[in-house]
Amino acid sequence: MLTALIWGLAFTAQRQSVDLMGGLTFGGVRFLLGAVSLIPVIAVFERGKTSPKERRDTLKYGVIVGVVLFIACTFQQYGIQITLSAGKSGFITGLYIVIVPILGLLFGRRTSPFTWIGAIVAVSGLYFISVTDGLGSVGLGDVLLLIGAFFWAIHILTVDRFAKCLRSLRFSVVQFVVCGTLSLAGAFIFETVRISDILNGIVPILYGGIASVGVAYTLQIIGQKHVEPSRAAIIFSLEALFSAVGAAIILGERMTTRGYVGAGLIFAGILLSQIVIKKRVQRLDVRR
Repeated sequence: MLTALIWGLAFTAQRQSVDLMGGLTFGGVRFLLGAVSLIPVIAVFERGKTSPKERRDTLKYGVIVGVVLFIACTFQQYGIQITLSAGKSGFITGLYIVIVPILGLLFGRRTSPFTWIGAIVAVSGLYFISVTDGLGSVGLGDVLLLIGAFFWAIHILTVDRFAKCLRSLRFSVVQFVVCGTLSLAGAFIFETVRISDILNGIVPILYGGIASVGVAYTLQIIGQKHVEPSRAAIIFSLEALFSAVGAAIILGERMTTRGYVGAGLIFAGILLSQIVIKKRVQRLDVRR
């Protein structure tokens, strides 16, 4: 939930950066900044030698997850630029809530009925919060956002698969460096990178880099060591609610009745997903 809070407030920072620099430039700088911000934290909490196998696994799996993260971020960014609709983009991106349990079936992960119900209810809430004027026709931007949602789901599943046996902070640094490097390389190819633009957008970059990347993505890795992917995806849907709250506090926007209904549905979806059916086991008292 703390991850969703930080990610939700990051929408304000990302929106402020749109007029200052390209999306790949912003992504590259903030992910590399997030990696740098974790170095002193690693020195305190994860100091000490690691085995050669653990170092190889951290590098290998960190690269895989970093590439997935880069693809998800890139498709999302270009989808937003084409649709020019933050609400519609947020809803389509949030469809990873139902994509995660579907993909989980391919990996042999069984999902309880209440998790499926919770996912559907949460998506309904996401629609009420994000979409105010209807989805309209489906265009190229929508397709790109849907592909991005697919890769966000893969990111959640790969984090669940690889992070449990690795040190969280070191694993985070590797994926951030990979994502940031690929983003910045793309920026130099497709955008005009100016130091002055980066300096003008230093406030959203600092929040996006240190809080949204360095802190939140690391909390995601730590949290997913204890929460299965489908439930984690539903909890992450609170990101939409927190983005609306952040816009109200920071930008002075008002949350409509429709938004309150959506928030209630998301909370209901989270509660439903946490219901666990416990089977009663009858014990036979065998007396000799």
